[in-house]
Amino acid sequence: MAASAQFYLDQAAICEKAASVALLDNQRETLMRSHAAWMALANRELKIQAERIKRDHERIQAQQKEPTHV
Repeated sequence: MAASAQFYLDQAAICEKAASVALLDNQRETLMRSHAAWMALANRELKIQAERIKRDHERIQAQQKEPTHV
């Protein structure tokens, strides 16, 4: 099962919230690094989804331009 961008964004938000209440600097830094990693995954997934939509749209347009054989 592929993870969705929303899952990554949710995880990033959890890390950010936990970092904001962390008492120790090393915990805060670890959580902020985790936040950055989750955000990078979310951004990557969103880019992949956008490229997939673009590719599908181009394929549909190309199919519509092809003459139909009867």
